[in-house]
Amino acid sequence: MQPEVLEKKPTRKSSTHLRVPVLPKEADVIKAHAAQVNLSVAAYLRQLGLGYEPKSTIDRALIAELAKINADQGRLGGLLKMWLSNKERLLGFDGEKTKATLKAVLEKIEKNQTLLLEIAQKAK
Repeated sequence: MQPEVLEKKPTRKSSTHLRVPVLPKEADVIKAHAAQVNLSVAAYLRQLGLGYEPKSTIDRALIAELAKINADQGRLGGLLKMWLSNKERLLGFDGEKTKATLKAVLEKIEKNQTLLLEIAQKAK
C-alpha cells in the first residue's frame, strides 16, 4: 500500500504575485483608500481587481445625521445664551415661566445628546 499523498491547498503566499508600478502619490492615495475600508493594500487591490467594491467603514448617513443633531445643539445653545443675556427678553418672564422655559430647552438639549450617543454607538 502506498501512503496517501496530501494535496496542499494553494495559498496566496505561494501563488502568483502581480507587480504594479505606481507613482509615490498614487501609492499614498491607494493606501489611504485601503485604510478607509479597513483593508490591507493587497486585499483592497485584489477586491477591486476582482470586481468587488470594498465597503467603506465610514457610514455617511450616520455622519450626516450626527452633523444635523450637532447643528441643532449649536442652535439651541446659541438661542439659550442669547435669551439669557438679553434683559429685555427676560422682562416678560416671571420666575416660574423662566424655569419652565429653561427646563424645556435643557430637556431638548439632553434629548439631542442622547440621540448623538445612540448614533455614535451604532457606528461602532
